Order: sequence, then structure tokens, then C-alpha cells
Amino acid sequence: MNKNDKDFLIQKIRTQYTEKEQTELDELKELDVKVKRPANVFAYVFGSIGAIIMGGGMSLVMTDIAETVGIENPMLYGIIIGIVGMLMAIINYPIYKGIMGKRRKKYADKIIALSDKIMKG
Repeated sequence: MNKNDKDFLIQKIRTQYTEKEQTELDELKELDVKVKRPANVFAYVFGSIGAIIMGGGMSLVMTDIAETVGIENPMLYGIIIGIVGMLMAIINYPIYKGIMGKRRKKYADKIIALSDKIMKG
């Protein structure tokens, strides 16, 4: 192992044990995450629930689960449940964009001011 590799490895290990100072760039990253996280969490959860509901409707139509549960007309109920799940999946993206837009407006001034300060100084 040459000297540069040793120095790099030593520095890498050393940084794991030193206190990291909070910089303005770290604050900017945290603000960015603060803007995006609620919209992303909503989209993943709501979209997953919509997909599960749609899959439940498909299962009613395509399997004999309806007989086990005691549903008389599984085709009708399966189609209705599947459409509800599909509508949830369709409206997921517009809701996500709405949440993201509101969050961006809320934090835009802070993010712009902080990024200008970082770029100038």
C-alpha cells in the first residue's frame, strides 16, 4: 500500500471519530428534505393503499375468494373495488404535486436566501 492510499484510509477512519460541524450547506440539504419528505411519504403510502385495493378488486373477479367470503356477485363488487383503487392510483400524482407545490412555496424564501448566501460567500 502506497503512502497516498494509507493517508486516504487514515483520513477516512479519522473522520468517523471527529465531531462534524453544522454548515450552511447541511442546513440547505435539511430544508430540501423537509420540503420533499411529506409529499414522498404521502405518495408512497397512498399509492400503495390504492394498489392493494385495486388488487383486492382484481382478486374478487379472478379467484374464488368471493365464494369463501360469501359474496353473491363477485364480478360487480370486484370491478367497483378495482375502480376505486385505480382512481386512487390516478389521483395520487396530482395530490403529490399539490403537496410539493405548497411545501415549495412555504420554504422557497428560506432556501433561496440560504443558497444565495452560500454561493456568494
